Amino acid sequence: MAKGDYIVSLDIGTSKVRAIIGEQAGSGISVIGVGLSTGEGIRHGSIVDIDLTVESIRNAVEDAERMVGIHIGSAYVGISGNHIHLQNSHGVVAVSSPDREIGEEDIERVLQQARVVALPAEREIIDVVAREFIVDGLRGISDPRGMLGVRLEVEAYLITGSRTAIHNVVRCVERAGIEVANLVLLPLAASSIALSADEKNLGVALVDVGAGATSVSIFENGALVGTSIIPMGGDYVTHDIAIGLRTQSSAAEHVKLRHGCAYVPEASENERFKVPRIGSNQEVEYSQYDLATIIEPRMQEIFSLVRKEIEKMGFAHDLPSGYVLHGGLMAMQGASEVASEELRAPVRIAVPEFIGVSDSSFVNGVGMISYAMRSNPRSGNVETVNYGRPVKTGGGFFVRLKDWLRDFI
Repeated sequence: MAKGDYIVSLDIGTSKVRAIIGEQAGSGISVIGVGLSTGEGIRHGSIVDIDLTVESIRNAVEDAERMVGIHIGSAYVGISGNHIHLQNSHGVVAVSSPDREIGEEDIERVLQQARVVALPAEREIIDVVAREFIVDGLRGISDPRGMLGVRLEVEAYLITGSRTAIHNVVRCVERAGIEVANLVLLPLAASSIALSADEKNLGVALVDVGAGATSVSIFENGALVGTSIIPMGGDYVTHDIAIGLRTQSSAAEHVKLRHGCAYVPEASENERFKVPRIGSNQEVEYSQYDLATIIEPRMQEIFSLVRKEIEKMGFAHDLPSGYVLHGGLMAMQGASEVASEELRAPVRIAVPEFIGVSDSSFVNGVGMISYAMRSNPRSGNVETVNYGRPVKTGGGFFVRLKDWLRDFI
């Protein structure tokens, strides 16, 4: 994509909605704008109030627009949840060019062929991801462009989701005045910046510890092979603090972010703070050590559930690369130590290396930009405001996909 073309990602989380604007910088990306708003209307990763969610999205987008001075017409939107399923598929086409050179059109046709499967009425295709291409029987090809052949095949997996959950997300974004350029599965997006090629090939678990839920995704042989959701996250830690310190949830969230420590041996008795006692005007003083004794048990429980989920998925002994963790809760002091003890495996915390988003909570948003640029390198989806009038831009692939699906409904 040319310089001046932008990609916008929208990460709709339980506690925060993040809008990130990026552009291509050489062979990589550059983050040029960030918008952040408090997440309202979402509980445990699911939309429970359309109007509040729309307002949160609108606030985040307006923040990003003000930072960069552009109007956002459309955005790539992240999606995850227990309703997401992976389904193997196969496509085959004849190479169309007279000289038998495989081009973009052939790849697009074979991927479209892989989409032609029977699905239950309540499910909808989000994306199709190629595991490998096969040219005239030669397997293991990751990119067949420019190769010569007669027959092009693809081994792929379809990412499908609940029609209701997908339409609720799309409805909220569109009511906020943003067109959905495409839906992106968050584990795939995050993996584009959080995982190395070696980690994906050898076997690794990518764990996103969010506010309302924790997602667990397994990558092996370079592909996503399993994903699951644990309905527990940082909000549970906040709730425990509120009960333990007998204070309001807002005060509990504040001290969690400012003074939280997930590992008791690292906590300090000298770092002290005061919180208002609920139901009175009194403030009570506590130490970071007191706080850690509340936080650590819940963190242990979260990572214990992650380990059990990995065992249930059948990958307990197939993760040579260990675990890569991200999400807002992983920025807490001592989080990696607790994770390492509970998971009994190598642990690494992923952090985007970009100014303004160098925080583990931005992995999904920055990952979507990287994933979108790799998947569709010639598309920009925002333009500058023309004398105060927003410039309308096309939604691209997702709009075509909805039209294509409508023919089969």
